[in-house]
Amino acid sequence: MAEAPYLRIAADLRRRISAGELRPGDRVPSTRALVREWGVAMATAAKALSALGEQGWVRAVPGSGTVVAERTPVKPPLGRDVLVRAAIALADAEGLSALSMRRLAAELGVGPMALYRHVPDKDELLRLMADTALGEAELPEPGPVPWRPRLELAARAQWRAYRRHPWLAPILLNSLVRPPVLAAGLRLLDWSLPALDGTGLRRRVKLQVLMTLNGWVGGLAVSNAFEVQTELDTGITGDQRLAADLALLTGYLESGRFPVLAEVMTGLEDVGIDEAFEFGLRRQLDGIAVLLGEHQSL
Repeated sequence: MAEAPYLRIAADLRRRISAGELRPGDRVPSTRALVREWGVAMATAAKALSALGEQGWVRAVPGSGTVVAERTPVKPPLGRDVLVRAAIALADAEGLSALSMRRLAAELGVGPMALYRHVPDKDELLRLMADTALGEAELPEPGPVPWRPRLELAARAQWRAYRRHPWLAPILLNSLVRPPVLAAGLRLLDWSLPALDGTGLRRRVKLQVLMTLNGWVGGLAVSNAFEVQTELDTGITGDQRLAADLALLTGYLESGRFPVLAEVMTGLEDVGIDEAFEFGLRRQLDGIAVLLGEHQSL
């Protein structure tokens, strides 16, 4: 199940308070600011602040808005779900490179050894994080019967999860042939396979079709993850890097060494990652259509 938007907002504000970005007495973002930042309804933003107030993290001050509370917040008892959610929030905010058992323990206000009562090691923590994050993918039931819209929905559900959690794709794509065993991943395959019922494809080929499609989505997401992590590590955005390289690129294109490429690229704007996804997804599905057509013509 996808986590409610107000819970994600509340979790992000708790993280900022715990990290000292927001100190006791500081104003927290208003409901209007949260609406702009998260793209949610006013009622959702208000519900997030209300939840933080009930937990003791913030309090309302007449004339000043909502501020960070002075008293110690009421934290939920440490358990595997709390630990995994905190790790996801940290990785979302600062990237996977910032995640360590020691840092996570500090975020939760416990000693590092307390974490090992719930997970045996960091590898298992990463697996649980990936399972939880991919589990947010919304797959309608029963879903469309025709193969193309069903596989398109599956691909888009994965893409949304990867865009929401950029660190997710590198974990899942560490091995395309033998990815980590996740209940959420098995659920995705189980939901996608009926798309190929009645096609006459052998079971092995059905799995290869899904492996190819899912691998392409994940591969594009890994590229995006690298850019996001680089920005987190350096503070330099992809647009800034592109601007810095533009003079070098322009020089190459104007040198006459690459005439065909220069003709194609002249006047074109940079291709965004979501535009690349839309184009590539159509071509992937077109390729599956060709495979099915060839098989049915035999």
